[in-house]
Amino acid sequence: MRLSIHHVTSYRFGGPVRFGLQQVRKTPKTTPHQTVLSWHTEITGGRKELVFEDHHNNTTELVSLDRDTQRLDVTSGGEIEVSDTHGIVGAHRGPAPLWLYQRITPRTEARDGVRALLKGLPAESDLDRLHRLCASIAKAVPYETGVSEPTWSAEETLKAGRGVCQDHAHVFIACARHLGLPARYVSGYLLMDGQTDQTAMHAWAEAWLEDLGWVGFDVSNVISPDARYVRVATGLDYSDASPVTGTRIGGLDETLGVQITVAEQ
Repeated sequence: MRLSIHHVTSYRFGGPVRFGLQQVRKTPKTTPHQTVLSWHTEITGGRKELVFEDHHNNTTELVSLDRDTQRLDVTSGGEIEVSDTHGIVGAHRGPAPLWLYQRITPRTEARDGVRALLKGLPAESDLDRLHRLCASIAKAVPYETGVSEPTWSAEETLKAGRGVCQDHAHVFIACARHLGLPARYVSGYLLMDGQTDQTAMHAWAEAWLEDLGWVGFDVSNVISPDARYVRVATGLDYSDASPVTGTRIGGLDETLGVQITVAEQ
């Protein structure tokens, strides 16, 4: 499937920015199951300083803000060819070692809520267990926008009993790591049925299985990713794969706007 993607991230500041740097992770990568046919990034209100691959193999663009600017627009887009592998990503690629993805973070710590969710979860294999886990999380945490906080942990999500794709991914990762399986957070784009305009990137999780390698699980849709999914960035949790992170001096308050279009070509 060939997908066309257009993604604009806009910042408006309440005063002049004296200094600012942003790390942008919106660029998909070519893999055995995903081919980047074209991709570009344009900056208004700043400039691209360099591009590098971080330790999770994420393509990261370092953007500096123009002095005294009160706006920053990061416009990205291109065409991607994706094949359906039933969620199987396959072999692990460094430089981060596989064991790193068993590391607990504040967002993925397994406490009472996670342990209760896993208790008595029947399974004939790790793959079967993870599919059942995916369905259990979707039932325990119905998808609902505008109700969660970006900083919520897996436990806070389970206690609230509602959340979005980011929250679902963190709960799944906490559960998988508690089972002794490496797991990681994935951000990317999703072609939605009957809807091309979106206001955020999508998120799901991947777990490592000995016989298959990395396998994806999208709790929000209770499926493994197919040809509608474009992988962009991975990490231990959202903080490693966030589309834009950074710091600035000045600028007072900021207003963030996101416009995303994903369409089939």
